[in-house]
Amino acid sequence: MEELFNLTYKDEVELLKDEEDFEVLGDEKYLNHPDMEARLYWAFCRPNGSRAEQIADNEPLVSVMAFNHSKLPALKRFQLLHKDVISKDNLRVKIRNRTRMLFRSLVDNDFSELNQVLDLVPVFLPVAIDQLKTGRKWNDIPANEKEATKFIQKAKEFIDNSFLEALHFKLQSFEEFDQSELKEYLEKVISQKDKIDEIILKYYFLEADKWIKNSDLHILQKKGLEKLAKKLIE
Repeated sequence: MEELFNLTYKDEVELLKDEEDFEVLGDEKYLNHPDMEARLYWAFCRPNGSRAEQIADNEPLVSVMAFNHSKLPALKRFQLLHKDVISKDNLRVKIRNRTRMLFRSLVDNDFSELNQVLDLVPVFLPVAIDQLKTGRKWNDIPANEKEATKFIQKAKEFIDNSFLEALHFKLQSFEEFDQSELKEYLEKVISQKDKIDEIILKYYFLEADKWIKNSDLHILQKKGLEKLAKKLIE
């Protein structure tokens, strides 16, 4: 930071910090400052995160700094990011850590925004796959089956056992379902099966079969559920 920024701006910003409306004053003074270094430093130290127009700055380094310090959703950040940051390796590496964190969050969600981001910046597909495999193993929000299918189609050449294991973890668990919940969920998936990848359908069939075998249901009830589950793979 000491090498990159003109220390004059650093000193100026430090003086403004004592003002009650520090952020407003900083925006007025530095948001559209003619000196790129002033905009760069303000993108770094703006208290409530960078604004959209800072990410959209015409200087790639300002865009990088604002992208890294923004609180905007991932899709919005990538939509605003300077195109050179996406296309040039020496700039793209400057958002590597933040990108990893963003994709970790995207994978933790239902995959909808994940696919939108990857449609916009497909170069980050390996990052998404890495976060699926190695990111935190929370599953508060299961992946939407149709969105997971889109992701599978994007990642076809990267699919291996570790990918499948991680993907399975992101899908809906049947473990806590009762009979009616399982039946309802299977019927929902079956009604959409033409839009769902066979990887998901096969996994759900196996999980349903396991649930049925471990249940205390009457044999006829089990047979009914087995017949329903087989429709996933027919």
